[in-house]
Amino acid sequence: MEQLRSGDWYVGGDRNAYIHRAWMRRGNPADALDGTKPQIAIANTASDLTPCNMHLNEVAEHVKNGIWEAGGVPYNLPVVSLGETQVRPTAMLWRNMAAMAMEEMFRANPIDGLVLLGGCDKTIPALLMAAASVDIPAVVVPGGPMLTGYFRGEALGCGTDVWRLSEEARAGSITNGQFQASEQSMIRGKGHCNTMGTASTMAVVAEALGMTIPGFAGTPAADARLGSLSHQTGRLIVEMVAADRKPSDIMTKESFLNAIIAVAAVGGSTNSVVHLLAIAGRLGIDLTLDDFDAAGAGVPVMANLQPSGEFLMDDLFRAGGVLALLSQIRELFHPEPITVTGRPLVEYLVDQAVFDETVIMPRESPLMEDAGIAVLRGNLAPRGAIVKPSAATPALLQHVGPAVVFDSVEDMRARIDDPGLDVTADSVLVLRGCGPRGYPGMPEVGNMPLPRKLLEQGVRDMVRISDARMSGTAYGTVILHVAPEAAAGGPLAFVRTGDMITVDVENRILSMDVSDEELQARTQTPASEAAYAAPVRGWEKLYVDHVMQADTGADLDFLVGSSGSKVSRESH
Repeated sequence: MEQLRSGDWYVGGDRNAYIHRAWMRRGNPADALDGTKPQIAIANTASDLTPCNMHLNEVAEHVKNGIWEAGGVPYNLPVVSLGETQVRPTAMLWRNMAAMAMEEMFRANPIDGLVLLGGCDKTIPALLMAAASVDIPAVVVPGGPMLTGYFRGEALGCGTDVWRLSEEARAGSITNGQFQASEQSMIRGKGHCNTMGTASTMAVVAEALGMTIPGFAGTPAADARLGSLSHQTGRLIVEMVAADRKPSDIMTKESFLNAIIAVAAVGGSTNSVVHLLAIAGRLGIDLTLDDFDAAGAGVPVMANLQPSGEFLMDDLFRAGGVLALLSQIRELFHPEPITVTGRPLVEYLVDQAVFDETVIMPRESPLMEDAGIAVLRGNLAPRGAIVKPSAATPALLQHVGPAVVFDSVEDMRARIDDPGLDVTADSVLVLRGCGPRGYPGMPEVGNMPLPRKLLEQGVRDMVRISDARMSGTAYGTVILHVAPEAAAGGPLAFVRTGDMITVDVENRILSMDVSDEELQARTQTPASEAAYAAPVRGWEKLYVDHVMQADTGADLDFLVGSSGSKVSRESH
């Protein structure tokens, strides 16, 4: 048997091996460090300041039990945690930092395998980016969605109903007191958002990539089966180490195409685009925006889930779960990619019963026939922009209207409700200065609030365009991730209020009615400055100096590719 990676630390009679073993005894069995037992790190994003991940310490205990049972030695490894609702200026600013710190800790420590515990939006992407870069056996445990809360007898969708109720309050349809009262019912218990937001989408992505035990994604955090599957994952990682089954064996180009198909089928978050591109970049896989358009084309939305549909994540679990949903379109998936079990994903998409066809729609009558994330291009987005048709107003997917331009999120908030703002329902709201470099960090502000005076007239959607992201729980005709961003000199920087904007999702067009000559002339005049000054120190400076554009995943340029697991030097 080939020596375990951890044997480089623990095996031998010299002083260095002595030091490594002696300091790790700590009550472990005498043979725990003899070089025969896989050392497994449980990369744990539990944090009291990441509310969706608070319960992961409890989950880690189930994983530990499974690892011990299978003959491994488990270790809790707290890693950087990011709470989407808590971290300012935006959690996306810190995704790459979290991934970089995780990668270094995975490589630096005497571990043979990884169990990746994530939940809230950026935690699963960061964990997968790091694991891909180190490339030792790894498996994801998704923390699961919370159970549904109710307010005045109506189910509440986390995030989605925040946006809806806040707009109703601004429109005067409900009182601000009623809006505030719903807060107590919004979050029922442990787990992440119960909509098909980014957290749920990334759990589905992990499963479609093959990085979870099949059938794990979507298991509610409060369900006892999450503990059982976590225990099973602990056993599995020991087997994976023995088989040397690594992320690079599992996450192939075809696996990423399967993930894109799965995102389309569940009506998943647009944030999955930047995360999948970044993860693929760590593996050296050539994944592009064109792959999202091609792989997602023709995929029906099978999940009647908020924000695209009606139901919530515990309804999906009750109706048969993610595998039952994906089994409805089994023929669309690439058959070759394996999962963490060593078996192909498609083998798990047979004999999966659907128990509620109002939640998991029948193949012959899906929620929408063709609504994968669409990639738009034109003189406003030469390197692409994206839109989620399933969450948009169909009539606005082909639209021409005059731009109303905001130079920053602060500018937008200051003017959006100004009664004198020259805006109609046909206007196109344009927000810039919110891309990876311009904010910095690419915040979830693309789903701009509608002007109050239009809300009062009954308007509930408008075309909105930005270099920002939006929450996976959000909805509307919102065009995002415009690349290059305004701060990188993209055409978005030179749009003027009144310019006519054309959106044609069917033909994948996003353009402004400005000639090439006029646009060139405008580039000679400095664009309006974003609200943030260039950072002078710390992570923000490193980020701004090295972050790439949204169309390549917004990773740092020096983190693309992997460095493997080797550490050649010893400090003692």
